[in-house]
Amino acid sequence: MGEWLMVLAVALIVIGPERLPQVARTLGRLAGQARRFAHNMKIMIESQSDQSDNK
Repeated sequence: MGEWLMVLAVALIVIGPERLPQVARTLGRLAGQARRFAHNMKIMIESQSDQSDNK
């Protein structure tokens, strides 16, 4: 918890309070895209593994 507060404080100083919400939304969107990509890759790898096991 303390680490997150430190990151938030540094971000507030570096980015500024007026741009912080926009940056947070962008980072959240990118994190969501990365999570979906990783999930899709996992499904694809499992599918390939299942196909190769059935041969």
